[in-house]
Amino acid sequence: DGHSPLSAYERKRLKNITENAKFFAALQLHEVCLGSEQHQNVLSNRAKPKKAEEEPVRRRSMRLQRVEPSELALPEVSTQPIAEENDRWPQVPAGPLPMLPEDQMGDSKLTEDLLAVWMSISEVIVVTKVLVVLCRYQDSLNSMVLSEENIRKVVKTRVCSMAIHPSESILFLAAGDKNGQIGLWNVDCRSEEAAHSFTPHDDAVNCMYFSPCNPAHLLSLSSQSLRCGDVTRALFDEIYRGEEMSSFDFLEGGDSTAVVGQWNGDVLVVDRRTPGTSAELSADIGFTRTRTVHVHPVHKQYFVAAGSKDVAVYDVRYLKTSKNKPVSSLQGHTKSVASAYFSPLTGHKVVTVCADDKLRHRNNTGRWLTRFRAIWEPKQEEFFVVGSLVQPRQIEVFQDTGKLVHAFCNPDCLASVCSINVLHPSRNILVGGNSSGRLHVFREETTG
Repeated sequence: DGHSPLSAYERKRLKNITENAKFFAALQLHEVCLGSEQHQNVLSNRAKPKKAEEEPVRRRSMRLQRVEPSELALPEVSTQPIAEENDRWPQVPAGPLPMLPEDQMGDSKLTEDLLAVWMSISEVIVVTKVLVVLCRYQDSLNSMVLSEENIRKVVKTRVCSMAIHPSESILFLAAGDKNGQIGLWNVDCRSEEAAHSFTPHDDAVNCMYFSPCNPAHLLSLSSQSLRCGDVTRALFDEIYRGEEMSSFDFLEGGDSTAVVGQWNGDVLVVDRRTPGTSAELSADIGFTRTRTVHVHPVHKQYFVAAGSKDVAVYDVRYLKTSKNKPVSSLQGHTKSVASAYFSPLTGHKVVTVCADDKLRHRNNTGRWLTRFRAIWEPKQEEFFVVGSLVQPRQIEVFQDTGKLVHAFCNPDCLASVCSINVLHPSRNILVGGNSSGRLHVFREETTG
């Protein structure tokens, strides 16, 4: 039989194939491929550069990988800033520093009102601590609420410490962040100038107190320096300069002497009355790390130190450079201890925060949050406050028996974890600080 004629589709297909073949032939792809093979052979004969001995490890976000963060906490905020951060942030010089705010250059007119308020409320302070029965105390907790006007970003980065002025007329707060900044906020002032920040430290402000005998002084500590912000002189004076400091507290005699904990485990005794910025004593207490130190509220010669699984009470009168023995030790912690504090009125109890979660309270804050520190209610002997990882976000109040008494929360206003908290010594006020530099004030509602 003869061949059947091609359909219109087949003829068009054949024509396209022929034209494509001519086009590719004109490109001379075969010669190009051969040339590339010869070029590849030449390259392969060249000496390959030696691989760097240590290549930088590319960091990948665990959030983008959808991996849960490990329960291991970050190294302490006391670690020295890396070289890049040192280049980015100018170093704070040693010695006294003028109390000039971060957000203005030279002219301190914008902060005069704020500092004047601090000075005026510090003239006469009498703090009275009154025990309240449980039912009345729970009523006071229920009356404390959070509103939008009582939230403010006071420092740039993560809050590492806070202090509350003892004034009963004006609510005045101080907060320290991980980059050495200190923010002051007059909560009762609704203007934009109610808060200003200063930078008297190089790195994290781990601990901060208004002086118990002169609240015109704000003492703050970073890993390298212990400073006193004196509002009467508008100056951040340097009391002590050292290394690896973690926390401090006042010993007997008001604010003249202090015990200072160090990240290497030692403790220091510092006396402000001594000329210079050196310590009176450096004592090895046998710790590998000391995170917090806290002085007994009644017997000021005793202090409790907390570190890596260690919690012990020492008598400062018998400290020596080495081979120090504790007066008492608290056993039972199996993981890292974040803090330990005496109860405020008698000192008969100690509350600790440990990563072993034995209180049925999740204390593993992970990589990006400041470690939780449980603080006693200063007006009570049996209640303490601690941050929480529970949703909705909240700040929890426990009885010393471990019973949860109250949870401060407001889903509309509080959407973050408040690791650092502080309570007013005489008023029903709680302040929580988060990792973005914001302070949240729970207080009694005002009517009218």
